[in-house]
Amino acid sequence: MGTFDGPGLRLVVFLQGCNFRCLYCANPDTIDACGGKPTPAEEILRMATDQKPFFGRRGGVTFSGGEPTFQATALVPLVRQLHGAGIHVCLDSNGGVWNPAVEELLGLVDLVLLDVKQADPERHRTLTGRDNAQTLRTAAWLEEHGKPFWLRYVLVPGYSDAEADIRALGERLGGYKQVERVEILPYHTLGVHKYEAMGKEYRLAGVQENTPEQSERAAALFREYFPTVVVN
Repeated sequence: MGTFDGPGLRLVVFLQGCNFRCLYCANPDTIDACGGKPTPAEEILRMATDQKPFFGRRGGVTFSGGEPTFQATALVPLVRQLHGAGIHVCLDSNGGVWNPAVEELLGLVDLVLLDVKQADPERHRTLTGRDNAQTLRTAAWLEEHGKPFWLRYVLVPGYSDAEADIRALGERLGGYKQVERVEILPYHTLGVHKYEAMGKEYRLAGVQENTPEQSERAAALFREYFPTVVVN
């Protein structure tokens, strides 16, 4: 049950597999596409319909990860079934995967939570191991096709919190009418214990979490380009 993964109360489904290798990933156990125990789509549908009374008018299901578009082919019929049951569906995505199934999935969901890690291609590559070209193309597709989305931005000290970083993103996407809100996600270390348990190195060891002042400074910069900005 989540309250920070789209509007209202939501059933959050974490899917396995990711094309990014974010330095600060809080769910390193979801990166490997072969990990985890398979869950039938029917089970997710059952859970969602059972919990529907708690969703109210605004809540629903959010598919997260990992990167849920890795499993777009399987999600398309499930989203149709959820809609048939009157359930709102969000997709939390880095926007970095594109194929016909992903395009169909984006066209079906009610809301996309688009995680843009960095506006600068090289700084994005430093953070994630990939450039941001497809993510920005996905944002453009959502805008062109009238699909509402929330822009999510992780504020990592020394990696994505510079004024130039924020202004570059604002200048790139600030004119988009489909961006309903910007969510600033302060950097945290809640997933570090997973790296230790998996015997992996956490490469941002020593990076301090954002102070409230740093988060509010970033929010003030974003508000120069977007009307609705919140700090989660």
